[in-house]
Amino acid sequence: MTATGVIVLGPEPIGEDPTPALRHALGELHLRRIDLADEVRVVSEGGYVGDATRREIDYARAQGKAISSVEPTLDL
Repeated sequence: MTATGVIVLGPEPIGEDPTPALRHALGELHLRRIDLADEVRVVSEGGYVGDATRREIDYARAQGKAISSVEPTLDL
């Protein structure tokens, strides 16, 4: 998407096992990315959507963000 001129805000690996406090901070950071976004595109492994991703989808919906998936059959 970047090659087509779209600004992509995505999570990055942190290289360590997160503590509960760090996990919470990273979760909040994901929500701030959603605040900045025009659209939220969900990327999953084999169609799996975990609790944290589901929370982010719900948050994006509540903020009126467009939501799509790279997997057309993913149940959002």
